[in-house]
Amino acid sequence: MANAKLDGKGALITGAASGIGRASALRMATDGAAIMCADLDAEGAATTANMIQQEGGKAESVELDVCSESSVAEAITKTASTFGDLSVIFNNAGIGGGGFGWDKTISVNLSGVYYGLFHGAPYLAEHGGGAIINTASVAGLVGLVGPASAEGDWALEPGAGAYMAAKHGVVGLTKQYALMFGKRGVRVNAVAPGYILTPMTEGVRELPEGEAFLESLHALGRLGLPEEVAAAASFLASDDASFITGVILPVDGGYTAR
Repeated sequence: MANAKLDGKGALITGAASGIGRASALRMATDGAAIMCADLDAEGAATTANMIQQEGGKAESVELDVCSESSVAEAITKTASTFGDLSVIFNNAGIGGGGFGWDKTISVNLSGVYYGLFHGAPYLAEHGGGAIINTASVAGLVGLVGPASAEGDWALEPGAGAYMAAKHGVVGLTKQYALMFGKRGVRVNAVAPGYILTPMTEGVRELPEGEAFLESLHALGRLGLPEEVAAAASFLASDDASFITGVILPVDGGYTAR
C-alpha cells in the first residue's frame, strides 16, 4: 500500500461488493485508508475486504441495506469503532434505471444517499471533520438518450425516469449538505460518472449496437473504467481537495461537454 494521502483515515464505502465501489475501496486502501466495505451483497463485500487485506491493507466488511436508515446509522458508528476513526464516507451504493420501479430506485439511489448524509455529516462534524462523497451520475446533470432499439422500451418501464430523478436529487443533496456543514469541517462532493464498464451497464451494452452507441456519446470515444471514478473519489476524500466542497465532478469522458 504505497500512497499515504489517506493515511490514518477510516472510510465507509457503500456498494463495495463490485464496480465503482470495489474499485474505490481498493484505491482508497492503496492511498492509506482503512476501509469498511459495505454492501447488501455480504459475500461480495467480504471478498473486496479480503482483496485489500491480501495486499497489506486494512479492511473489514459489513452487510448493509442502504434502504434501512437505522442500518446506515449503525454502519457509520461500526466503522468508527472498528478503526478508531471515521473521516471518509462514500455514499456509492446504487442500482440501475431499468426494471426496479420507482419506489425501489428512489429508495436505493436517493434515500440511501440521504441517510448517509443525514447521519454521516453530523457524526463527522462532531468528531473532527471529514469528507463525504456521493455517487451521482451524468443523469443528475443532463437528460439521457438510449440506443434507438431501446428507447421505446425504456419509456414504458415502470418507474421510467426514477433513475434520473434520484441522481438529480443526489446533486441537490450534495450542494445543500456542503453549505450546511462546510463551517463545521465537513466537505461534501459528488462524482458524476458517465457510462462505466461495470455490471450495472451490462444490460445496455449487450443490446445490438448498444456499446458502440454508448461509446459515441463520450468525447473520448470509449466507456470509463471503475478505477477512473475511484481515482476521482479518492482525490475528493483527501486533503489535496481541502478547498473543494459542493462540487459535482463529472468523470464522464466528455459526455456532458456537448
